[in-house]
Amino acid sequence: MPAGCVFWMQASIETFATTKADHANCSVGSYTHGFLTLEEATATDDVGAVLDSGWVDEPAVVALPVVAERPGSVVYGPLADATIQPDVVLLRVTGLGLMTLNDAVPGMQFEGKPQCHIVAMAKEQNAVAASVGCALSRARTGMAPEELTCAIPGARLDAVAAALEATVGLNRAMANYAAVDGQRFR
Repeated sequence: MPAGCVFWMQASIETFATTKADHANCSVGSYTHGFLTLEEATATDDVGAVLDSGWVDEPAVVALPVVAERPGSVVYGPLADATIQPDVVLLRVTGLGLMTLNDAVPGMQFEGKPQCHIVAMAKEQNAVAASVGCALSRARTGMAPEELTCAIPGARLDAVAAALEATVGLNRAMANYAAVDGQRFR
């Protein structure tokens, strides 16, 4: 199904490029990814449906962060296969992963619907952002109920990775302490 969030899932397996037409099934994602202007997106049937249903209102759509420069294409793929620094790195995490990332990155932003706008937050605002997902994306991608999506600016990836390593070490030390301390109550 042509939608940015669906491409995120396939990108964990292979590298490929998409164009505006490839994203056409989701006008909100096409807008947040920079393929459509606000006027173009709000004139589409799918954005009309989400507005008419009350799922989101027009001020919420207008306030969404968007990729500023209209791309000719977007390349998706596994980070390990990247030959240049990516603009944005997407992670699927569980609650434990989100806890760890939040500990490692002070000021991390938490978002709701739609999920796709965290790409623009990472690319345009240099923000590490997480989304709880949205009903549209979860239905289209088959995303597990316990999964969340995080977007990390490519330029911050090394610093975030280093902070994660340090945080994991601290969290393990605290978990070990709690396990030993818990023995007092047996």
